Amino acid sequence: MAIQWFPGHMHLTRKAIAERIKDIDVVIELLDARLPGSSANPLLAEMTGHKPTLKVLNKQDLADPTRTPLWLDWYNAKLETHAIALDASDAAPARKLIDGCRVLAPNRQGLSRPMRVLICGIPNVGKSTLINTLSAKRQAKTGDEAGVTKQEQRIVLADDFYLWDTPGMLWPRIIVDQSGDRLAATGAVGRNAYDEEVVALDLLMYLKQHYAADIEARYKLGLEVEDIAALHDDELLEKIARKRGAVMSGGKLNMQKAAEIVLTDLRSGVLGRISLETPAEFEGWLAEAAVKEEARAVKKAEWDKRKQRKDASRERRREP
Repeated sequence: MAIQWFPGHMHLTRKAIAERIKDIDVVIELLDARLPGSSANPLLAEMTGHKPTLKVLNKQDLADPTRTPLWLDWYNAKLETHAIALDASDAAPARKLIDGCRVLAPNRQGLSRPMRVLICGIPNVGKSTLINTLSAKRQAKTGDEAGVTKQEQRIVLADDFYLWDTPGMLWPRIIVDQSGDRLAATGAVGRNAYDEEVVALDLLMYLKQHYAADIEARYKLGLEVEDIAALHDDELLEKIARKRGAVMSGGKLNMQKAAEIVLTDLRSGVLGRISLETPAEFEGWLAEAAVKEEARAVKKAEWDKRKQRKDASRERRREP
């Protein structure tokens, strides 16, 4: 089942962005550098598409350094878009945000024409940590859980640079199944919206093909890379459970605990510098999703027509 999560406060965030965007010069969208395609909000793109956008691949220190440049090139090739990569805990590169906004809106400076920036992103992408780094003090709440920031906050970064931080927002329906799985794996989705064991298995399916060496380095399974890649996802999670002592009374493996271990290791970065998609992979998933959406629309149209015919038939029978 596809993962979906759009709680009530996100509806309010959508309304707040729609109102605020009228007076904004540049939109900063923070993306997770481990999944720069899946963490881009299509709803946000729809709402702010006419504004210059700075795409920030945040948490680059957790992402595969060979894949991040591919994503920067992919985004920088788009119109009215500039992309940079940041580690929000590093104060020096964080200053690139202000410079990037100045490039996109060079005429917005000085007290008479201050720069007005809206910063958006999915939950738990690091917006609050980044804002605290930029402003040199804790103005925004931070946390490991999705959805810590609940309301809009105005941050003054300079006399002529105003930044509005919005709560993390997903979108009402995630049509790319792979994106839902990756968003859950990295902690952008509330825990009640997915099964951790299912998400961990999907994660391992990808990791064993692309990062088998990192799996061995972390869990010391005593296997060659080729052997790890050949394992079934369930078998791999079972081996990790045994190695990490996720065993209940009677010797039964605690697969839930093993899943939590894998997800925590990914989110904290101890599993290694890992990216969960490439531009080519993401474009392929988008194409597949578009085909499914088209088929879904056709099926819905046919269902609507049948319903209309049934309703019309009922009305005719009621006529005297």
